Amino acid sequence: MLRFPRTRTAAVAAAITVFAFSGFTAAAGADASVSEDKPFAEAFILLQLSDQDPAKQDAVLDVANNLIKHYGGPDVVDIEIVAFGPGMQLLLDGNPRAERIASLVESGVRFVGCMNTVDTMERKTGTRPALNEHTIPVQTGVAHVVDRVRQGYILVRP
Repeated sequence: MLRFPRTRTAAVAAAITVFAFSGFTAAAGADASVSEDKPFAEAFILLQLSDQDPAKQDAVLDVANNLIKHYGGPDVVDIEIVAFGPGMQLLLDGNPRAERIASLVESGVRFVGCMNTVDTMERKTGTRPALNEHTIPVQTGVAHVVDRVRQGYILVRP
């Protein structure tokens, strides 16, 4: 018997999982040019970071780098790393991975940060955290993930 999620969060997580494992790609019905920045990309990858573990931060950066190498360069793969919740630690100013982030940005990787998380950090500490200069702000990180998956991006959570 199938059971359905009882909360909105569980429903969103279930939807993301279904899309991620269903093989839903640009060729399967979504707009074939999901990125205006990289119209000739062969793959559209969304890397999710929602964990503050330094090993996970390194893993997501490693995966982005490996994908660029695998596809033969930054022009044929469109990679976006979206951080929310505890994963926003990667995009805080002063994170020791700033040089790696800058290098990946030079290779065309975009770093998207959840401003709801930043707002929560500010409420808890009384100070708004400074972000890495390469952070592209979105209000709701999870909604951004859902939107990108609908556009044909493949979601990977290293």
